[in-house]
Amino acid sequence: MNAVPTPGTAGDDPRPAPRRLARSRDDRWIGGVCGGIADYFGWDPALVRLVFAVSIVLPGPQVLAYLLLWLIMPKAR
Repeated sequence: MNAVPTPGTAGDDPRPAPRRLARSRDDRWIGGVCGGIADYFGWDPALVRLVFAVSIVLPGPQVLAYLLLWLIMPKAR
């Protein structure tokens, strides 16, 4: 006799694991912030770094935001 699986059994959860914004351990140059942001949104890390580097010439707190994210974002597991 074949057992019919019941809904809600272990390992049968169709929901994906929740995404976490975390600094990348594998794709990092300085602190892993750009790699973590790219990983979270599914973007290319080189594109995120390029946008950040270009934004440095614009007025604003880009470097301060990077440093704050470096302190606030946890490392990826």
